[in-house]
Amino acid sequence: MALQLARHFRTEIVSADSRQFFREMNIGTAKPSPSELAEIKHHLVNSLSIHDEYNAGRFETDALECIIKIFSKSDYAILCGGSGLYVDIVCRGSDTLPASNPDIRSNLNTLFREQGLEALQTKLRQLDPEFFHQVDLNNPHRLIRAIEVCLLTGSKYSALRTAKRNTRPFDIMKIGLEDERPEVYARIDRRVDSMMHHHLLDEAKMLYEYRHLNALQAVGYTELFSFIEGKISLDEAIAQIRQHTRNYAKRQWTWFRKDKEIKWFRPGNAAGVIAHIESLTKQSGH
Repeated sequence: MALQLARHFRTEIVSADSRQFFREMNIGTAKPSPSELAEIKHHLVNSLSIHDEYNAGRFETDALECIIKIFSKSDYAILCGGSGLYVDIVCRGSDTLPASNPDIRSNLNTLFREQGLEALQTKLRQLDPEFFHQVDLNNPHRLIRAIEVCLLTGSKYSALRTAKRNTRPFDIMKIGLEDERPEVYARIDRRVDSMMHHHLLDEAKMLYEYRHLNALQAVGYTELFSFIEGKISLDEAIAQIRQHTRNYAKRQWTWFRKDKEIKWFRPGNAAGVIAHIESLTKQSGH
Protein backbone atom coordinates (compact mmCIF):
# COMPACT_ATOMS: atom_id res chain seq x y z
CA MET A 1 0.00 0.00 0.00
CA ALA A 2 2.79 2.42 0.88
CA LEU A 3 4.44 1.74 -2.47
CA GLN A 4 1.21 2.39 -4.34
CA LEU A 5 0.67 5.66 -2.47
CA ALA A 6 4.27 6.73 -3.05
CA ARG A 7 3.88 6.12 -6.78
CA HIS A 8 0.62 8.04 -6.96
CA PHE A 9 1.74 11.03 -4.89
CA ARG A 10 5.31 10.94 -6.25
CA THR A 11 6.92 10.87 -2.87
CA GLU A 12 9.15 8.77 -0.59
CA ILE A 13 8.69 6.42 2.35
CA VAL A 14 10.05 6.65 5.90
CA SER A 15 10.18 3.31 7.73
CA ALA A 16 8.67 3.04 11.20
CA ASP A 17 9.59 -0.63 11.52
CA SER A 18 11.93 -1.01 14.49
CA ARG A 19 13.80 -3.97 12.95
CA GLN A 20 14.14 -2.91 9.31
CA PHE A 21 16.68 -0.30 10.43
CA PHE A 22 19.34 -2.99 10.80
CA ARG A 23 21.49 -3.91 7.81
CA GLU A 24 22.31 -7.42 9.05
CA MET A 25 18.65 -8.42 9.50
CA ASN A 26 17.03 -8.91 6.11
CA ILE A 27 14.95 -12.05 5.70
CA GLY A 28 13.45 -12.10 9.19
CA THR A 29 12.34 -8.45 9.02
CA ALA A 30 10.52 -8.77 5.67
CA LYS A 31 12.24 -5.70 4.26
CA PRO A 32 11.17 -4.23 0.93
CA SER A 33 12.83 -6.06 -1.93
CA PRO A 34 15.90 -4.59 -3.67
CA SER A 35 13.73 -3.69 -6.66
CA GLU A 36 11.22 -1.89 -4.42
CA LEU A 37 14.00 -0.01 -2.66
CA ALA A 38 15.41 0.96 -6.06
CA GLU A 39 12.03 2.17 -7.36
CA ILE A 40 10.91 4.22 -4.34
CA LYS A 41 13.37 5.82 -1.93
CA HIS A 42 12.99 4.38 1.57
CA HIS A 43 14.47 6.27 4.50
CA LEU A 44 15.74 4.51 7.65
CA VAL A 45 15.87 1.06 6.05
CA ASN A 46 19.36 -0.46 6.40
CA SER A 47 20.43 2.70 8.21
CA LEU A 48 21.99 1.01 11.26
CA SER A 49 24.07 -1.93 12.36
CA ILE A 50 22.84 -4.34 15.02
CA HIS A 51 25.81 -3.11 17.08
CA ASP A 52 24.52 0.48 17.14
CA GLU A 53 22.65 1.84 20.15
CA TYR A 54 19.28 3.22 19.09
CA ASN A 55 16.09 4.31 20.80
CA ALA A 56 12.77 6.00 20.15
CA GLY A 57 14.16 9.45 20.92
CA ARG A 58 16.82 9.14 18.25
CA PHE A 59 14.23 7.77 15.84
CA GLU A 60 12.05 10.83 16.39
CA THR A 61 14.93 13.11 15.42
CA ASP A 62 15.97 11.02 12.42
CA ALA A 63 12.45 10.51 11.09
CA LEU A 64 11.49 14.18 11.37
CA GLU A 65 14.68 15.16 9.55
CA CYS A 66 13.80 12.78 6.72
CA ILE A 67 10.22 14.01 6.56
CA ILE A 68 11.25 17.66 6.34
CA LYS A 69 13.64 16.80 3.48
CA ILE A 70 10.84 15.00 1.64
CA PHE A 71 8.55 18.01 2.07
CA SER A 72 11.15 20.19 0.35
CA LYS A 73 10.28 18.40 -2.90
CA SER A 74 6.84 16.83 -2.38
CA ASP A 75 3.51 17.74 -0.79
CA TYR A 76 3.30 14.30 0.85
CA ALA A 77 5.55 12.04 2.89
CA ILE A 78 4.66 8.47 3.87
CA LEU A 79 5.49 6.95 7.25
CA CYS A 80 4.98 3.19 7.10
CA GLY A 81 5.44 0.45 9.66
CA GLY A 82 3.89 -1.48 12.49
CA SER A 83 5.94 -0.29 15.47
CA GLY A 84 3.23 1.66 17.27
CA LEU A 85 5.53 3.56 19.60
CA TYR A 86 7.62 4.78 16.67
CA VAL A 87 4.58 5.91 14.71
CA ASP A 88 3.22 7.69 17.76
CA ILE A 89 6.46 9.46 18.54
CA VAL A 90 6.62 10.99 15.04
CA CYS A 91 2.99 12.09 15.13
CA ARG A 92 2.82 13.33 18.72
CA GLY A 93 6.33 13.73 20.10
CA SER A 94 8.18 12.04 22.92
CA ASP A 95 8.35 12.32 26.66
CA THR A 96 11.47 13.84 28.22
CA LEU A 97 13.21 10.76 29.55
CA PRO A 98 16.89 9.89 30.07
CA ALA A 99 18.93 8.27 27.32
CA SER A 100 19.57 4.54 27.45
CA ASN A 101 22.39 3.31 29.67
CA PRO A 102 24.43 0.52 28.00
CA ASP A 103 25.34 -1.23 31.28
CA ILE A 104 21.81 -1.25 32.67
CA ARG A 105 20.37 -2.28 29.31
CA SER A 106 22.90 -5.13 29.02
CA ASN A 107 22.07 -6.39 32.53
CA LEU A 108 18.34 -6.32 31.82
CA ASN A 109 18.79 -8.12 28.51
CA THR A 110 20.78 -10.79 30.35
CA LEU A 111 18.01 -11.08 32.94
CA PHE A 112 15.45 -11.52 30.14
CA ARG A 113 17.59 -14.05 28.30
CA GLU A 114 18.34 -16.15 31.39
CA GLN A 115 15.11 -15.87 33.40
CA GLY A 116 12.51 -14.89 30.84
CA LEU A 117 9.67 -12.41 30.60
CA GLU A 118 8.32 -13.12 34.08
CA ALA A 119 11.52 -11.82 35.70
CA LEU A 120 11.11 -8.48 33.92
CA GLN A 121 7.45 -8.31 34.90
CA THR A 122 8.30 -8.96 38.56
CA LYS A 123 11.00 -6.29 38.58
CA LEU A 124 8.74 -3.67 37.00
CA ARG A 125 5.93 -4.48 39.43
CA GLN A 126 8.33 -3.80 42.30
CA LEU A 127 9.63 -0.53 40.85
CA ASP A 128 6.47 0.92 39.33
CA PRO A 129 3.20 -0.92 40.07
CA GLU A 130 1.17 1.80 38.33
CA PHE A 131 2.91 1.36 34.97
CA PHE A 132 2.90 -2.42 35.48
CA HIS A 133 -0.89 -2.31 35.14
CA GLN A 134 -0.72 -0.15 31.98
CA VAL A 135 2.09 -1.63 29.90
CA ASP A 136 1.87 -4.53 27.45
CA LEU A 137 3.33 -7.21 29.72
CA ASN A 138 4.28 -9.36 26.73
CA ASN A 139 6.54 -6.68 25.24
CA PRO A 140 10.05 -7.14 26.70
CA HIS A 141 11.36 -3.95 25.06
CA ARG A 142 8.78 -1.77 26.81
CA LEU A 143 9.38 -3.56 30.11
CA ILE A 144 13.15 -3.15 29.85
CA ARG A 145 12.88 0.55 28.98
CA ALA A 146 10.53 1.27 31.89
CA ILE A 147 12.78 -0.59 34.35
CA GLU A 148 15.84 1.19 32.95
CA VAL A 149 14.27 4.63 33.48
CA CYS A 150 13.30 3.70 37.05
CA LEU A 151 16.85 2.58 37.84
CA LEU A 152 18.44 5.61 36.17
CA THR A 153 16.26 8.23 37.84
CA GLY A 154 15.17 6.63 41.09
CA SER A 155 11.64 7.64 40.15
CA LYS A 156 8.67 5.77 38.76
CA TYR A 157 8.45 5.64 34.98
CA SER A 158 4.74 6.40 35.21
CA ALA A 159 5.46 9.62 37.14
CA LEU A 160 7.99 10.81 34.55
CA ARG A 161 5.77 10.34 31.55
CA THR A 162 4.04 13.52 30.50
CA ALA A 163 0.90 14.33 28.60
CA LYS A 164 2.66 17.24 26.94
CA ARG A 165 3.08 16.62 23.23
CA ASN A 166 4.73 18.52 20.42
CA THR A 167 2.79 20.03 17.57
CA ARG A 168 4.07 19.18 14.12
CA PRO A 169 4.47 21.59 11.18
CA PHE A 170 2.48 19.30 8.90
CA ASP A 171 -0.97 17.71 8.70
CA ILE A 172 -1.22 14.03 9.60
CA MET A 173 -3.55 11.52 7.94
CA LYS A 174 -3.57 8.08 9.55
CA ILE A 175 -4.38 5.02 7.46
CA GLY A 176 -4.77 1.50 8.84
CA LEU A 177 -5.24 -1.78 7.02
CA GLU A 178 -7.49 -4.47 8.48
CA ASP A 179 -8.71 -7.87 7.37
CA GLU A 180 -10.57 -10.82 8.81
CA ARG A 181 -8.48 -12.48 11.49
CA PRO A 182 -8.32 -15.91 9.77
CA GLU A 183 -6.90 -14.22 6.66
CA VAL A 184 -4.36 -12.28 8.72
CA TYR A 185 -3.23 -15.52 10.36
CA ALA A 186 -3.08 -17.32 7.00
CA ARG A 187 -0.96 -14.46 5.63
CA ILE A 188 1.36 -14.74 8.64
CA ASP A 189 1.79 -18.48 8.01
CA ARG A 190 2.56 -17.87 4.33
CA ARG A 191 5.10 -15.20 5.22
CA VAL A 192 6.87 -17.46 7.74
CA ASP A 193 7.00 -20.26 5.14
CA SER A 194 8.42 -17.82 2.60
CA MET A 195 11.08 -16.61 5.05
CA MET A 196 12.18 -20.17 5.76
CA HIS A 197 12.26 -20.91 2.02
CA HIS A 198 14.49 -17.86 1.55
CA HIS A 199 17.00 -19.16 4.13
CA LEU A 200 15.99 -17.43 7.36
CA LEU A 201 17.71 -20.25 9.25
CA ASP A 202 21.01 -19.47 7.51
CA GLU A 203 20.61 -15.79 8.43
CA ALA A 204 19.93 -16.74 12.06
CA LYS A 205 23.05 -18.94 12.10
CA MET A 206 25.17 -16.03 10.83
CA LEU A 207 23.78 -13.77 13.55
CA TYR A 208 23.82 -16.34 16.36
CA GLU A 209 27.00 -15.06 18.02
CA TYR A 210 25.31 -11.66 18.42
CA ARG A 211 22.09 -13.09 19.89
CA HIS A 212 22.59 -11.08 23.10
CA LEU A 213 22.15 -7.76 21.28
CA ASN A 214 18.88 -5.91 21.76
CA ALA A 215 18.23 -5.76 18.02
CA LEU A 216 18.06 -9.55 17.86
CA GLN A 217 15.49 -9.94 20.62
CA ALA A 218 12.93 -10.31 17.86
CA VAL A 219 10.37 -12.83 16.65
CA GLY A 220 11.85 -15.07 13.99
CA TYR A 221 15.34 -14.98 15.42
CA THR A 222 14.99 -15.94 19.09
CA GLU A 223 13.05 -19.09 18.16
CA LEU A 224 15.71 -20.20 15.67
CA PHE A 225 18.42 -19.45 18.21
CA SER A 226 16.68 -21.94 20.51
CA PHE A 227 16.78 -24.51 17.69
CA ILE A 228 20.46 -23.83 17.06
CA GLU A 229 21.10 -24.43 20.78
CA GLY A 230 19.29 -27.77 20.59
CA LYS A 231 16.48 -26.71 22.92
CA ILE A 232 13.68 -27.33 20.39
CA SER A 233 13.25 -28.97 16.99
CA LEU A 234 13.13 -26.96 13.77
CA ASP A 235 9.42 -27.74 13.36
CA GLU A 236 8.81 -26.44 16.90
CA ALA A 237 10.79 -23.28 16.14
CA ILE A 238 8.74 -22.60 13.00
CA ALA A 239 5.50 -23.21 14.89
CA GLN A 240 6.64 -20.78 17.59
CA ILE A 241 7.52 -18.12 15.00
CA ARG A 242 4.01 -18.39 13.58
CA GLN A 243 2.38 -18.22 17.03
CA HIS A 244 4.56 -15.40 18.32
CA THR A 245 3.91 -13.40 15.15
CA ARG A 246 0.18 -13.88 15.68
CA ASN A 247 0.60 -12.68 19.27
CA TYR A 248 2.47 -9.62 18.03
CA ALA A 249 -0.26 -8.93 15.46
CA LYS A 250 -2.84 -9.01 18.27
CA ARG A 251 -0.80 -6.47 20.25
CA GLN A 252 -0.53 -4.26 17.17
CA TRP A 253 -4.28 -4.50 16.73
CA THR A 254 -4.86 -3.48 20.37
CA TRP A 255 -2.42 -0.55 20.11
CA PHE A 256 -3.72 0.93 16.87
CA ARG A 257 -7.40 0.37 17.68
CA LYS A 258 -7.02 2.86 20.53
CA ASP A 259 -6.16 5.62 18.01
CA LYS A 260 -9.47 7.08 16.87
CA GLU A 261 -7.72 9.18 14.21
CA ILE A 262 -6.99 6.12 12.08
CA LYS A 263 -9.20 5.51 9.06
CA TRP A 264 -9.39 1.78 8.32
CA PHE A 265 -9.33 0.17 4.88
CA ARG A 266 -9.12 -3.32 3.47
CA PRO A 267 -5.77 -4.42 2.00
CA GLY A 268 -5.63 -3.78 -1.72
CA ASN A 269 -8.03 -0.83 -1.67
CA ALA A 270 -5.45 1.71 -2.81
CA ALA A 271 -8.06 3.63 -4.79
CA GLY A 272 -10.14 4.16 -1.67
CA VAL A 273 -7.14 5.30 0.34
CA ILE A 274 -6.05 7.73 -2.38
CA ALA A 275 -9.57 9.17 -2.62
CA HIS A 276 -9.68 9.59 1.16
CA ILE A 277 -6.32 11.38 1.27
CA GLU A 278 -7.22 13.69 -1.62
CA SER A 279 -10.55 14.50 0.05
CA LEU A 280 -8.85 15.44 3.32
CA THR A 281 -6.28 17.49 1.43
CA LYS A 282 -9.05 19.41 -0.31
CA GLN A 283 -10.82 20.04 3.00
CA SER A 284 -7.67 21.36 4.64
CA GLY A 285 -7.01 23.71 1.75
CA HIS A 286 -3.31 22.81 1.51
